[in-house]
Amino acid sequence: MKRGLILNAELNYAIGSMGHGDLMIVCDAGFPIPPDAWRIDLAVVQDVPDLETVLGAIAQEFVVEKVAYAAEMAQNNPPLLDKVKRLFADADLSTLPHQQILTEMAAQAKCIVRTGAFDPWGNILLYSGVDVPKWFSKPGTVAPDYYAKKLNR
Repeated sequence: MKRGLILNAELNYAIGSMGHGDLMIVCDAGFPIPPDAWRIDLAVVQDVPDLETVLGAIAQEFVVEKVAYAAEMAQNNPPLLDKVKRLFADADLSTLPHQQILTEMAAQAKCIVRTGAFDPWGNILLYSGVDVPKWFSKPGTVAPDYYAKKLNR
């Protein structure tokens, strides 16, 4: 049996398939997933699994460089925003209009992971990054300035 936190074979495969800059969306149960999208459906019943559980597991297995979420979340679901900021404290954070996430960004995602979450504005965009200390560990390589703070950890 595999060691590690994530047991779902397709989610493990998706994480392993992500390249630098690729987009994974982890969404709530009501997200309109495009018919041609790579869909990993984890939903069982309401709030099983919930967003925090799925995002927490992904955060431990996936290098996330940037996280984006609906601009409306700050006002309309601050507890979820607090969870996202805690789980991805090392990532750059940005916002987008919710409608843009539902349409344009859904079409751009390499994969979309559906949870059972009943969480308003619960659609989180995770952009794949690199393990900076490992990536720039060979003698003579120089990390760009924007990776400086991640290099000193």
